[in-house]
Amino acid sequence: MPAAVQAALVGAADSPGYPLTAGSPALRAAITDWVVRHTGVTGGFAVLPTIGSKELVAGLPTLLGLGPGDVVVIPSVCYPTYEVGVRLAGAEVVRSDRPQVEVDPAGVRLVWVNSPGNPTGRVLPAADLAAIVEWGRAVGAVVASDECYLSLGWDPAAPPVSALSLGGVEGVLAVHSLSKRSNLAGYRAGFVAGDPELVADLLEVRKHGGLIVPAPVQAAMAAALADEEHVGAQRARYAARREALSGALTAAGFTIDDSEAGLYLWVTDGNPCWETVDRLATLGILAAPGEFYGPAGAKHVRVALTGTDERVAEAVRRLR
Repeated sequence: MPAAVQAALVGAADSPGYPLTAGSPALRAAITDWVVRHTGVTGGFAVLPTIGSKELVAGLPTLLGLGPGDVVVIPSVCYPTYEVGVRLAGAEVVRSDRPQVEVDPAGVRLVWVNSPGNPTGRVLPAADLAAIVEWGRAVGAVVASDECYLSLGWDPAAPPVSALSLGGVEGVLAVHSLSKRSNLAGYRAGFVAGDPELVADLLEVRKHGGLIVPAPVQAAMAAALADEEHVGAQRARYAARREALSGALTAAGFTIDDSEAGLYLWVTDGNPCWETVDRLATLGILAAPGEFYGPAGAKHVRVALTGTDERVAEAVRRLR
């Protein structure tokens, strides 16, 4: 954990009153400044802290008032919580990476995009992301852009872009997490930014639902968002692990697809994913089967860069 973030958490430990659901003024300012610096959007947006990003992903369809008869589009291969959130709301799931050409717009109320993606590490070109945003506006659907890995692009020729930077924030919500960039997974620290009317609606419901980030965590978030030095150190750590694992997997006969960004390698040896999981398990290496993320992942596994340096080095040794 970054020392400055720990100090901010401890310094705010004496917080007997109820925190603001909207976030403290200091936190709202820190989030706003960060969004301007990292997405390119210059104004006209609102922000709201969340109890990590997963909570918002799971709850967004319900928070938006979706239910039976409504359709939510999610990527063909994606984080399982998108689908779980839709099912909790009683709405219908449709999987598509190009809804503007593949999906019947009838009933579509919410479209999830995830770039950089989990588990694939794929980065959507700005033109493709813009096309989805424009289609969402045209059909009256909210476009929710999960951008938790925005700071972890590995290909300088194709840097990740935010949906907020593609011609206005109307109908757009961008979801961010401090778990990845700042190693704050244990703090449950995230936020959403975008269309002021949508954010205001979310705030109103979240006030009554008690979905409030604890005051000490709010202080820690403000400190983390104001500092980039620890982010650079964390990024270098992941980059070294990525280089080591990529080389070892390729030498062992695996193919790495996508994986331009994020904390994962999307890997295949051409076999069904469960056979690949078994192959790696015989070496004492744990990977996630691609089917966890959708039927289109049936021949891939997700290899994470989140083990310690020592465990990653041991996995490399075993692969070789």
